[in-house]
Amino acid sequence: MDDEPTKGEGKAKGGQARAQKLTKEQRSEIARLGGLAKKAQSSGAKLPEATHKGALKIGELVIPCFVLEDGRRVISGRGMTAAIGMKGRGQGIARISTLKVLNSFENNNLALAIKSPIQFLGGSPKVGVPSDGFEATVLQDLCEALLQARDAGLLKTEAERRYVQFADMLIRSFARVGIIALVDEATGFQADRPADALERYLEKLISKELAAWAKKFPDEFYENIYKLKGWTWPGMGKNRYSVVGNYTRDLVFERIAPGLLPELERKSPKDDKGNRPNKLHQWLTKDIGDPMLAQHLHTLVMFQRLAIANGHGWGRFVKTVDQVLPKKGSTLELPLDFHD
Repeated sequence: MDDEPTKGEGKAKGGQARAQKLTKEQRSEIARLGGLAKKAQSSGAKLPEATHKGALKIGELVIPCFVLEDGRRVISGRGMTAAIGMKGRGQGIARISTLKVLNSFENNNLALAIKSPIQFLGGSPKVGVPSDGFEATVLQDLCEALLQARDAGLLKTEAERRYVQFADMLIRSFARVGIIALVDEATGFQADRPADALERYLEKLISKELAAWAKKFPDEFYENIYKLKGWTWPGMGKNRYSVVGNYTRDLVFERIAPGLLPELERKSPKDDKGNRPNKLHQWLTKDIGDPMLAQHLHTLVMFQRLAIANGHGWGRFVKTVDQVLPKKGSTLELPLDFHD
């Protein structure tokens, strides 16, 4: 019986077992929440409490939002990152404040707001545990700063370009909803409209805009290119080698339909810095172009997987594609054997 654990020891072991199953980000988040709770208890300061809460639904996004007792409208930290298309969990909003595209501008108010979130009660399901939030206007300021960075040519990574796409979409949609709300107020219709009318209008707007930037190229397509080339895959968060864009044109757009690539490039001419204002695939039609692209990419990924499984390199993979999916209007390479 001496080896039998006491009641407290059993709980401790159970807690250790659960802790080992948590990811690093989950442990960090739990520690942060615990620290906030202790800080709130020790300071004795009364934190503002949320009197109203809900979720702003935009397409597939669900953004928690609150109204505090002092009247401030607040969006949760995770809601902020989700709104601009930032992936991952944990201290995402803190990562926003480190982006060079934002720190390149003298926007002290925005930087201060991001680094100093509002702590309030009522946002967490755990009683007494404060939550971090940001005034709703901070989201608009953040979007405008990202658009400034785009206009100044400061975007460096694929992730930053994604943030700007979401920011541009949000700014234009907010403006449209704003004018609708002003007309409703001026005409008195705001008293008669359904409670969620503006939210549903916003959701339709942004769902429509999201379609323009919907992800068409699977991550695996690019990862497999790196594998076949023998390169180290850095993940989608890093800039890809510029030559990968040439591979994409060769493997995809030059093989879907004759004359497709020149026409897409004509519709999106490069600016003075060599950048295109749109992704080429954004010009494809939904009823014909998008399904053709999806089918083509599915076939390419299958060939990539087969080549990797058989230990083939890039050259052999491209030859296979040339045989099965030749460039439209090109001459096929004949498989001739030459003998001395």
